[in-house]
Amino acid sequence: MNTTLITMGLILIIGAAGVPAEKDNQALPHYPGWEMVWHDEFDTDGRADPNHWGYEHGFVRNQELQWYQPENAFCKDGLLIIEGRREIKPNPAYDPNGRTWGQRRKTIEYTSASVLTRGKHSWQYGRFEIRAKITAADGLWPAIWTLGTQRRWPRCGEIDIMEYYRGMILANVCWWDQQLPYGTHWQDSKTPLAELIEKTGNPRWAEAFHVWRMDWDENTITLYVDDILLNEVDIRPATYADGFNPFRQPHYLLLNLAIGGTQGGDPSQTPFPVQYKIDYVRIYQPADRPGK
Repeated sequence: MNTTLITMGLILIIGAAGVPAEKDNQALPHYPGWEMVWHDEFDTDGRADPNHWGYEHGFVRNQELQWYQPENAFCKDGLLIIEGRREIKPNPAYDPNGRTWGQRRKTIEYTSASVLTRGKHSWQYGRFEIRAKITAADGLWPAIWTLGTQRRWPRCGEIDIMEYYRGMILANVCWWDQQLPYGTHWQDSKTPLAELIEKTGNPRWAEAFHVWRMDWDENTITLYVDDILLNEVDIRPATYADGFNPFRQPHYLLLNLAIGGTQGGDPSQTPFPVQYKIDYVRIYQPADRPGK
């Protein structure tokens, strides 16, 4: 009998047992007083369900380096994977005299994907839970966020359940304020990865899946990661002069991996491809909500 093979087999078994599964296969949780109103577990390989998700296309915002295309988002082994790639392609929208920064770029140097529920699903208030794993590397800017369905940004309101860039986890709420620079009021929170590593005692925190959560009602938005409070925002001051409050309307959800841009940093030394993995999205609302 080959004792070397037996030993190697035992090492493989122990090693596999010591690695937490990427897919959380536990039963859907029940929260007293809450009802699950929508979820996607990404259990079917291939493209994300077109009944739930659409895509952004091209160069979109923040002078980011990536060209958004649907091919970079796919479901595999129960996960939605958004893949950032370094690849050189001609910009089909190129115009050297174009009005926008995206038109004036002759080539595409990075590709990625942004999936969103706009025009398919939106929610007003509730508990949003997203289990995901980011790649914390230079130049990457993964996010979980929402935008209001009425009015243009920033008047529509923005909620950043999670952003990562430059070694920080961010949890933000933004609305329009014409008295401030750029017309935006940010209630932001920036937590260094080093602080989360110290708080949890896990030196590999950035390599693990985490549950990002928002609790949202008519007065408050509270943002967490793994039940660690990141930000709590009173949204009553966001009411505009005409009585409209962007956080008292339905919002749709976006999941994207941006690269570079105004905040993402320099990706030139980061190995590609990189993957941003989402295990599930689950939306809960109060069981006794009016009009149920």
